[in-house]
Amino acid sequence: MLKWLWLSALVIALDQFTKRLVDQSMQLYQSIELLPFFQLTYLRNQGAAFSFLSQAGGWQRWFFIGLAIVASGAICYWLRRLDKHQRWEAAAWALVLGGALGNLIDRISYGYVIDFLDVFYGEWHWPAFNVADSAITVGVAMLLLDSIRPRRSTESDWA
Repeated sequence: MLKWLWLSALVIALDQFTKRLVDQSMQLYQSIELLPFFQLTYLRNQGAAFSFLSQAGGWQRWFFIGLAIVASGAICYWLRRLDKHQRWEAAAWALVLGGALGNLIDRISYGYVIDFLDVFYGEWHWPAFNVADSAITVGVAMLLLDSIRPRRSTESDWA
């Protein structure tokens, strides 16, 4: 099922393109409101999801790089072991892999991850995120849905 790596490559390309676009066209902390509940806000996250460990002093960069490398290797191994009929699961893992590698590129290149998608209501803001984070979230949601849906022995994986 390594043929699904095209989806990972697409996520990486879209993630890196959008991050470069934000980095080159916006100032750090600048916001551009697009909708009453959504704006682009240029941030640099040295931590993990929701800025976890962002103020940890620098060691977290290497921890998250190592974690992403190990997780990416495990995902590739798992993708190789999937049967041809497990297309939904393969697509989900490919999304997670693309997201992990997209953020890994930032951590290696800059020491932080560029975040810019900002959803809010009034003064409340969801933590800013990026295309890679979105791909990881969608992939994990697909895996969760796949794990709870009933299966029949003759059922297609896309049913």
